[in-house]
Amino acid sequence: MSPYEVTRSALIPAPAEAVFPLVNSFHEWTKWSPWEAVDPTMDRSYSGNDAGVGAKYAWNGNRKAGSGTMEIVESDFPRSISVRLEFTKPFKAVNPTTFTLTPADGGTRVTWRMTGENKGLGKVFALFMNMDKLVGSDFERGLAALSSAVKANKA
Repeated sequence: MSPYEVTRSALIPAPAEAVFPLVNSFHEWTKWSPWEAVDPTMDRSYSGNDAGVGAKYAWNGNRKAGSGTMEIVESDFPRSISVRLEFTKPFKAVNPTTFTLTPADGGTRVTWRMTGENKGLGKVFALFMNMDKLVGSDFERGLAALSSAVKANKA
């Protein structure tokens, strides 16, 4: 197995209390998730709680979007959110993902971190593709869109 980590941070010019709800509810992710536009006809379903621990989201999309589930497993307002991210296609994988919100000059430093292990086909894939390069730019786009979504919510 070969473990990996993808981490990106951005300064969002708003207090953590304004950022937190956009991450703590999967219903809000449509405003900022970098993967929402990958497949406009993607099937989405929500279950469990609307927000916080127990909130669940499932998707099933085209080849590029794949399919999987997410569940919020920890929610500490307004500091952190932990998500159990499970992909079922194109590769089976479980990727613990955390969002950490830290007060900073000018707003909130949001850190998006995903960890995982390459196994089976994923391990072969990892020989040719670096997960940080593959997903890191998505995280950067997502954090920029999250900042825009926070501004739009304030307006």
